[in-house]
Amino acid sequence: MPINYLRGFTKPERSDAANLRLGRSLAFVAGAANAGGFLAVGQYTSHMSGIVSSLADNLALGEINAVVAGLSALLSFLFGAATSAILINWGRRRQLHSLYAMPLMLEATLLLCFGLLGTHLETHRVLFVLATVCLLCYVMGLQNAMITKISKAEIRTTHVTGLVTDIGIELGKFFYWNVGATSGSAVRADRQKLRILGSLLLSFLAGGLTGAVGFKHLGFIATIPLALVLLTLAAVPVVDDMLTQRR
Repeated sequence: MPINYLRGFTKPERSDAANLRLGRSLAFVAGAANAGGFLAVGQYTSHMSGIVSSLADNLALGEINAVVAGLSALLSFLFGAATSAILINWGRRRQLHSLYAMPLMLEATLLLCFGLLGTHLETHRVLFVLATVCLLCYVMGLQNAMITKISKAEIRTTHVTGLVTDIGIELGKFFYWNVGATSGSAVRADRQKLRILGSLLLSFLAGGLTGAVGFKHLGFIATIPLALVLLTLAAVPVVDDMLTQRR
């Protein structure tokens, strides 16, 4: 039963329940990596809105170094999303069990290396900051594209702007005054959707708190448990493919 449960996170055959379980787990990881990354280099890396805005500001101010840094972060997120799409489509063409697990394995490997090497690289502060931002942006793009494809764009995990917007829409429906409305024209909130959105938001928040506390007390090795979580989510389909090839 535990093996089948773990297999369900990233197996090719999807269900709404499996997508939600995976979405909550990845939202937790994204929140932790984002908060830990901020404590490491003083910059959030999961949302491109702020990065693009700062890119425009620095371009107007003539801050070329900051422009290069912002552009590098943006391109890293973009390349991460593209990598995820390439891996998934490659796996789909070969009918692999691990087509959705491969991006998570790559993400776990990068976070594991970052956790093990971060303390040694921090002495080279200038290059370390840029490399860390690019790495975390790449990881966020990788993850966000994966969950977007697996859920058919219904779930995203690396930023909460869309989640909060959708929660606000459903709350507006919930508190709407339907006095005088007929049954066919009454405004009704989708309570199931509201619960799902709320759980994703809380998962991101819990991950952010865990990542911040972990980095504060443990430093860079706080990313190692995040890598282990991702490896756990992705491992079973990868093993399934290895066993299939051996046969």
